[in-house]
Amino acid sequence: MIFKIKFHLLSVLLILAMGNINAQVNTSIYGQINDELGQPISGASVFLEGTQLGAQSDFNGTYEISSVTPGSYNIIVKYLGFEPQTKFNIIVRSKGTPAYNFTLKEATQQLDEVVVSNANIISRPKETPLSTQTLSAVEIATYPGSNNDVVKVAQTLPGVSPSIGGFRNDLIIRGGAPNENVYYLDGMEIPNINHFATQGSAGGPQGLINVSFIDNVTLSTSAFNARYDNPLSGVLQFKQRNGNARNFAGNFRISASEAALTLEGPLFKKEGEKSKTTFLASVRRSYLQFLFEVIGLPIRPDYWDYQFKLNHEINEFNTLTFLGLGSIDNFTVRPLDEFDEDRQATLDQAPFIEQRTNTMGVSWRNRFKNGNGFMMTTLSNNSLKNNFTRYSDPVNEEGEVFNNDASETETKLRYELTQFYEEWKLSSGFNVQQSDYTNITADVRNNLTFDTAIDFMKYGLFANATRSFYNNRLDVSLGFRMDNDSFTTNENLLSTFSPRFSASYEFAKDWRLSGSIGRYFKLPPYTILGFRDANNELINQNVAYTQSDHLVLGLQHYFTPSSSISFEGFYKRYEDYPVSVRDRVSLANKGGGFEVLGSEPIETVGMGRAYGTELLFQQKLSNNFYGILSYTWFYSEFTGFDTDTYLPSVWDSRHLISFVGGYKLKRNWEVSSRYRFAGRTPFLPTDLDATLENYPEVILDYSRLGAEKLNIFSQLDIRIDKKWNFEKFALNFFFEVQNILFQDIPSPTEYGLNRDTMGVVVQPESLITIESDFGSPIPGFGIVFDF
Repeated sequence: MIFKIKFHLLSVLLILAMGNINAQVNTSIYGQINDELGQPISGASVFLEGTQLGAQSDFNGTYEISSVTPGSYNIIVKYLGFEPQTKFNIIVRSKGTPAYNFTLKEATQQLDEVVVSNANIISRPKETPLSTQTLSAVEIATYPGSNNDVVKVAQTLPGVSPSIGGFRNDLIIRGGAPNENVYYLDGMEIPNINHFATQGSAGGPQGLINVSFIDNVTLSTSAFNARYDNPLSGVLQFKQRNGNARNFAGNFRISASEAALTLEGPLFKKEGEKSKTTFLASVRRSYLQFLFEVIGLPIRPDYWDYQFKLNHEINEFNTLTFLGLGSIDNFTVRPLDEFDEDRQATLDQAPFIEQRTNTMGVSWRNRFKNGNGFMMTTLSNNSLKNNFTRYSDPVNEEGEVFNNDASETETKLRYELTQFYEEWKLSSGFNVQQSDYTNITADVRNNLTFDTAIDFMKYGLFANATRSFYNNRLDVSLGFRMDNDSFTTNENLLSTFSPRFSASYEFAKDWRLSGSIGRYFKLPPYTILGFRDANNELINQNVAYTQSDHLVLGLQHYFTPSSSISFEGFYKRYEDYPVSVRDRVSLANKGGGFEVLGSEPIETVGMGRAYGTELLFQQKLSNNFYGILSYTWFYSEFTGFDTDTYLPSVWDSRHLISFVGGYKLKRNWEVSSRYRFAGRTPFLPTDLDATLENYPEVILDYSRLGAEKLNIFSQLDIRIDKKWNFEKFALNFFFEVQNILFQDIPSPTEYGLNRDTMGVVVQPESLITIESDFGSPIPGFGIVFDF
């Protein structure tokens, strides 16, 4: 029934598209223009590139451009004494066009000497002048193969490896492990950004951030700002837009796996005025469980999520923002209607997952009346409840072989102060965190049962100074941070002192040379800290913070205001990395699957290194084309207890190629594509004897790490978008095909119990190889209805 409905709906939309029904209506674009302090800028010029349409901001910094034909544009803002700014590839719809707000940076030159160079159009923060990429909401929403999943989009950015098989949302950055990254939503840290997240890490099969909330997403793969604690490989920042301050609006989105409803609008609005209070709220529901039932798969992934943002301007100097994000995940199985070796192995080995996540917080932004700075105070609470179970008889949920029933709760207070003194930008702040962790574990294979509960304080502080010299040609940033906690026994604030320095110099017109060096620390995950042995003793309390030192050098050239090329060399060195006592291997090689990472005896004695080069070409929307092309060559190596022996990690693919691009056609058509390539990646073979003894648990042979490699990963995805604009609503339909070239997707050999044609286990028990087809194209579609 579901397939029939989807087929008829798809047919109707295709007929409409072929008929070129295109009822266009004119609309308007509006937004706010402020300086870095939040002070409105009056008289700024705003115009749409390639048109005669434009406006000036009023006394309150607001602007509105009328009589705009729906379509794709670049919008530019200029004001004397400030660096110009461009938002590329904005989409104007008859309904649902968000406000396009700008924050202008003051130019350091004298007013009569201001020269607008290409470098002022595409730029990076002075604190992180390299290893940083920012994508707009439009770029994210139109990524082929992403299904509007923000995290899947980040996987295509330079230096990010695809997960094994390309099916999960693990962020594997420049050879680092998936748990080496941190995530921030409007300055509020969120520990989990995926459904069915791997506890102790953050990867999972599906992201939970709603793309309708996003203004932009920034990924930093080095040179992290001192305000962020716990990153070793990456910082992913989600900046959300505010709700519509003028009218109630929303959208309904349906795709190949889920449906989502988003609503927004003003609250307490007076007639004829813009509201000072806005809301943005959504709820999303998967229907993969129904599709899997129709096609006969035994697994049933079922999830809900919600998200909201409430923004209130107390006055021109103070703003309160309330945020919320959460999910309800259930992963179960159903018996097969007809025996199949592949599906039976999936049924045997699939875990049962009941997971709940919740993050809520409030931020207060205060702009100082004297005009020299602002402060941000954020109070938040997040929780994760994860019940992860494997059964020897999953159909009847009997014969429990492993159960992890855990809860993580964090309450965080973050304070950040930013001040401007003449040409200096000074930032400082602190964070305090109360952590509670409980876990009841039953592990049959390791003959272990424990019940743990720990709670402790974590705290840190930072400072950073940034200044430009020589008429803005040289940017310098220097900072540090220190972190400690009340639980571990090996650290203090001075032992985690982490300085960092970056500089960027424009040595010739449109050429910049940049470099950064920094030290970063990460507290091991709660699964490690709260682990207890058979005597119920906390044996991992003496762990050290993992240390990572980064050195990056880069050269960047701007061809035009919308295109640039850069080349970077990077080196990461790790110390005190957690090593598994059971498996004698670095935990850097774990955390990329459905598991619980770190709930075992460990020692923080491992070493590691990742180094390589990265070439990036970026073209923002120009002449109807946009795209990003990157190539990364790297090594990723870690040690176990023998710190003199480095072995390739399971992320050491050596070569990464990524391309994402699109072309805007007439009548609101758009064609885009994504290509990903990864070289041969080491994998951990299955220990057949141990797996047979402990089936359905699959036991990996860590002693053979680096001995075998998967074939190359190569995948091309194609997407076609078509938009219609009507007076009362706007409609966007897309159709895409993943792996359109029928490339075999590499994956480790899988095994299952030998069974006869009726599904009965053949005695004596033995394992057989399971043949799986991972080379078929995967079609998909989506519809977005804006009103």
